Amino acid sequence: MASSGSAQSPQTPKSNLTYLLLTLHLPSISMGLGLGLTVPVIPELAKEMGVDLEGAALVFVFQLLGTFAAPLPTGFLIDKLGRRRVLLAGPIITAVASLLVAKVALEGADGSYIELLIYRFIAGWGEQMWMMSRITVIADTGATNQRGKQVTQMFGVQQVGNLSGPIVGGFAAVLLGLWAPFVMHAAIVLVALIPSFYLLRETAPPASPRQASASGAPTQGVWRHMMAAPIPAVFVVQFLANVTRGGVFGGGVIVVYAAYAYGLEPDELGVLRGAMAAVAIPIVFTGGYVMDRFGRKYTIVPGLILSGASMVFLAAIAYTEASYAWFVAGFIAIHMSANIISGNMQTLGTDVAPAEARGKFFGVSRTVAQGGMVLSPASFGWLTAISTATVGFGFLGATALVGAVIVISLIPETLRREEPAQAAG
Repeated sequence: MASSGSAQSPQTPKSNLTYLLLTLHLPSISMGLGLGLTVPVIPELAKEMGVDLEGAALVFVFQLLGTFAAPLPTGFLIDKLGRRRVLLAGPIITAVASLLVAKVALEGADGSYIELLIYRFIAGWGEQMWMMSRITVIADTGATNQRGKQVTQMFGVQQVGNLSGPIVGGFAAVLLGLWAPFVMHAAIVLVALIPSFYLLRETAPPASPRQASASGAPTQGVWRHMMAAPIPAVFVVQFLANVTRGGVFGGGVIVVYAAYAYGLEPDELGVLRGAMAAVAIPIVFTGGYVMDRFGRKYTIVPGLILSGASMVFLAAIAYTEASYAWFVAGFIAIHMSANIISGNMQTLGTDVAPAEARGKFFGVSRTVAQGGMVLSPASFGWLTAISTATVGFGFLGATALVGAVIVISLIPETLRREEPAQAAG
């Protein structure tokens, strides 16, 4: 395998900074920026349609349902068609879906709420196609002591876009209309994808994907592998961590709560969320270096504990109906702590994914993780409806704390320091 020229050629450019900037960082920040542009607008769009708090949360739920439904079929496509085709198709699907949401926004109060949900579902599907194929490329090409940095850099720059986008999106919605951020989303994603069409190379092992799908033997090996310890525990923690993180990023729970509890407008939400971009870069990037230098658990455990504690703090704020200043303090705390665990579960996945069928493995892994992301706003909306926001925030905090206990007790360190030398050789 190592002697095959075709096998090594796609791996060579991964050390090139320009290649990484144009095919990893630029699309990452565009996907995050596009998502961030639209986050503060959705609560206002839902209110314009006459939808209540639970209905607004459902818009985020459907976007996450798309990310939940996509991984398994996407994993098989990655192994069958190759990483490159799936990676290029994902952003295009996301852009088209965003343009369709803009059409609904232009219709205002007469827009179809059902159409909005469907288009958000499609956008989530395309986003997950890109995310999965990019992580698979990193698993194909990155040495063990580099994966933490590469994965967290991808998620870090995406979070920068995710958190800075609301500033632009909020003001664009106020000045131009609620449709504007969605059009901007589509344009940014498509423009950022152009370099990948010319530079991105296929990284799949040359003989494995099609032969594996034809024989079925490697697929069976993947299922056996995923039943072996500590893989089930890794999946459980991925699920629990994303229940908490989903309330901060993809699920939009924090934004929806701020809009309804404190009456914040899209531009105010944009400034509040965008301010978190300044702290996202150093936290996420530092986490990658810590994982590659000391181990994965050095960021996972403290990140989960702090995330859980921050959600409990928000629960206390909701219970006491504290002032806006206290909410801002909780908002900052949960964003800082959630960024500590940004990308570390995916790094764990790259450590243990079987080389002969990484697409299928990440299909299962991402399905589990996105299940947690979907449950986040769904559980918050449901618990808030039958009880209070205090219970909703408390549940999101409990999942992170339980995840920390599982990591400490059941998951060994996956960083193997002897592999980099073998990879270099």
